Amino acid sequence: MSATDTLTTAPAAVAEAGDPLDEQAIRRDFPILSTEVNGRPLVYLDNAATSQKPRQVIQALVDYYEKQNSNIHRAAHTLAARATDLYEGTRTRAAAFINAPDSREIVFTRNTTEALNLVAYTWGLEHIHKGDEIIVSQMEHHSNLVPWQRLAEAREAHLKYVPLTPTHKFDVAAFTALLGPRTKLVAISHMSNVLGTIAPVQEICRLAHQAGAVVVVDGAQSAPHLPVDVQQIGCDFFAFSAHKMLGPTGVGVLWGRFELLEAMPPFLSGGSMIGQVQWQRSTWAPVPQKFEAGTPNIGDVIAFSAALDYLTAIGMERVRAHEREMTEYALHVLKEDHPDLQVYGPNDLDWRGGVVSFNMADLHPHPHDVGQLLDDQGVAIRAGQHCCGPLHLALGAPASARASFYIYNTRADVEALSHGLQLVKKTFRPRRRP
Repeated sequence: MSATDTLTTAPAAVAEAGDPLDEQAIRRDFPILSTEVNGRPLVYLDNAATSQKPRQVIQALVDYYEKQNSNIHRAAHTLAARATDLYEGTRTRAAAFINAPDSREIVFTRNTTEALNLVAYTWGLEHIHKGDEIIVSQMEHHSNLVPWQRLAEAREAHLKYVPLTPTHKFDVAAFTALLGPRTKLVAISHMSNVLGTIAPVQEICRLAHQAGAVVVVDGAQSAPHLPVDVQQIGCDFFAFSAHKMLGPTGVGVLWGRFELLEAMPPFLSGGSMIGQVQWQRSTWAPVPQKFEAGTPNIGDVIAFSAALDYLTAIGMERVRAHEREMTEYALHVLKEDHPDLQVYGPNDLDWRGGVVSFNMADLHPHPHDVGQLLDDQGVAIRAGQHCCGPLHLALGAPASARASFYIYNTRADVEALSHGLQLVKKTFRPRRRP
C-alpha cells in the first residue's frame, strides 16, 4: 500500500447512486454534532462560513503528525518522501474534483482570498492598464471585490458592477451591455454566500471570452455544494477553500489555465519557488511550485485529501440534491410559520444554493440579536453583512441573519430554526398593557 492510499477515506454509509443521503449515518461521522450548546443539542446552520469536519479528516491530520511529519520537496529521507507523496496526492485529488485538465494547474494557497489576490497581483498587474475595465457583480464577497478595487486604483482602470434582477438573479442582459472593447477581466462569484444565487458562469464565460476578457470564478461557495467542472464552465481561473468543504482551515486552491499560470510572475518569493539563485538574479521553479513559496501548510493539505475523498464517495450530485431539498423545506417552513420574514434570494431553486438569509421585517431586531437568541437555543447561524457590505446596501438592509445547510443537516434542524425564531418574536414583541 502506498502512502497516498493510507488516507483514502469514505463516509460511514454511502447509498446507491441516485438514492438520497442517509443524514443520520453521515452525522455519526461528525463528532462535533453530538455537542451541546447552552444545554441543548447543537444545530449547526453556519456552513457557508465553515463546515464541520468528519472524523476521517480529523484522523488524517493526526496520522500525518504521528506518522509522516516532514518537510516536502527537499530531503531524500523516507519521511520526506512520504509527506511529499501525500501532499502531491491531494493536488491530484483536487484536480480530479473540479475536472482540471492537469494537476500542475492546481496551486495551493491559504484560502480563497489569497488565491484571488494571487491573480490580482500577478496576472492583473501585468495585464490591466489605464482605462481598462473590470466587471464584477453586486453580490460579490469582499474577497472577490476589494482586490479588484485595489487593482483598478493601481492601474487607473474602471470597475463596473452587474446588477441583480428584482428576484435577486444575476442579470445576464445587464452584463452583456457592460461588456466592451476595454473589458479585460470579469470576476464573478459562482454562488452568493448571502442570497444563494447561482450565477450562470458558463454563459458568463462564453460572453466574456467573446469580448476578449479573462474570467475569474470565486468558487468558495460552489465547490462544496455543486458539481464543478472547470472545463465545462470555461473559466480561466477558479478559486475555492478546503474549510468550507469538510477540510481543514488554512488551505485554499487556485486553478488556472496552464498557459496563463506559466506566463505569470510569482506572487511571493523565497524558498521552494526558485529554479536557480545567483547574486544578482534568480529564476523560478515550474508551475505550480513557482506560486508555493516557503514551507506550505503540509498537514492540512494532506488532510484535505480525506475531505475530497469523502465528498467524492457521496457524489456532488447527491450533495446538491440534498441541499436543494433542505432549502426548499426551509423556505416553505419559514413562509408558513413566519410570513412576516423578509427572505432574500431567488425563489427559483435552479438558481439557488443552500443559503437562506432573512430579516424580521415587523419587529426589527438586529440580526446579531437574532443570532444570540438562537444560540441560546443551541441553533448556530451567522449574523451581519457576511463580508458583503455593498450587497447589503443594494438590498436596503444594514445586515441580515443567515442559515446555511450542508450534508449533515436535517429537516429537524430547519424546524429547530423555526421554533427558535418564534422565541425571538416573543422576546421582541411589545407587551400589551392590561
